[in-house]
Amino acid sequence: MNKLADKIWMDGAFVEWENATTHVLSHALHYGAGVFEGIRCYNTEDGPAVFRLTEHVDRLFDSAKICRMAIPYTREQVAEAILETVRVNGLKECYIRPLAFIGLGAMGLYPKNNPINLIIAAWPWGAYLGDDGLNKGIKVRVSSFTRHHINAAMSRAKVSGYYMNSILAKQEAISCGCDEALLLDAQGYVAEGSGENIFIVRKGRLITPPLTSILDGITRETVITLAEDRGMKVHEQLVTRDDVYTSSEAFFTGTAAEITPIRELDNREIGPPGPVTKQIQTLYFDVVKGKNPAYKSWLAYV
Repeated sequence: MNKLADKIWMDGAFVEWENATTHVLSHALHYGAGVFEGIRCYNTEDGPAVFRLTEHVDRLFDSAKICRMAIPYTREQVAEAILETVRVNGLKECYIRPLAFIGLGAMGLYPKNNPINLIIAAWPWGAYLGDDGLNKGIKVRVSSFTRHHINAAMSRAKVSGYYMNSILAKQEAISCGCDEALLLDAQGYVAEGSGENIFIVRKGRLITPPLTSILDGITRETVITLAEDRGMKVHEQLVTRDDVYTSSEAFFTGTAAEITPIRELDNREIGPPGPVTKQIQTLYFDVVKGKNPAYKSWLAYV
């Protein structure tokens, strides 16, 4: 990976990008024992601002609690370190990755008293699924890999090791000529993308799967709030794959993906971005770029 920024925050101090290393016997490298967040900073008329910083930090700590990892910093300290990482690197717009992981110490599944390390990196990153994806929509395939069962992996935790499931699904989708995967849950209902939540518009109703076996997405919650604030009722209900096939609109949401339309699923055409998708896109980008004063509280200025 090319150097994308100057410094990375590691355990309370900034180090040069190329020196941000850890030992090859770190527990997390072997067992996936880490929790992380994906956060975006946008350039606004009032300067760079991190979107929903408090909510992301809260979810990081919630993930750590679920995994019985005690992050050795307060939420306030982590939030300030995130802002300082953006400042130190002189970034206007960027993607931010806090990662807490079980470090070097005992090997084996039980980590005993291994330290909990924390890093925060930030770098410029454009549209995750491409500018064309944002504008025209993407091709999606239902994955042969199932989203984790609720009691096999805690779905409220954003855990590094869980994402092997997503990697397999994404690789499969790309190998089949698609842009992204759609995973079903253990009961066969639509869950989420490899790293995104999903919404569909069907028979005039805006629908998204319920918070059963999916991640409680911050962008998902943002879209629900924006829609309901404008009188658009959002229905949280079980969704089948043929519900998506016969939808008039569909889109993915996520910090990386932002609001990305789905134009095709399993060679069934859904169509170009429709009026609801376009409205949600416009609302979302106005908010994250500081153009809607009603949601200024969601912005943490650098």
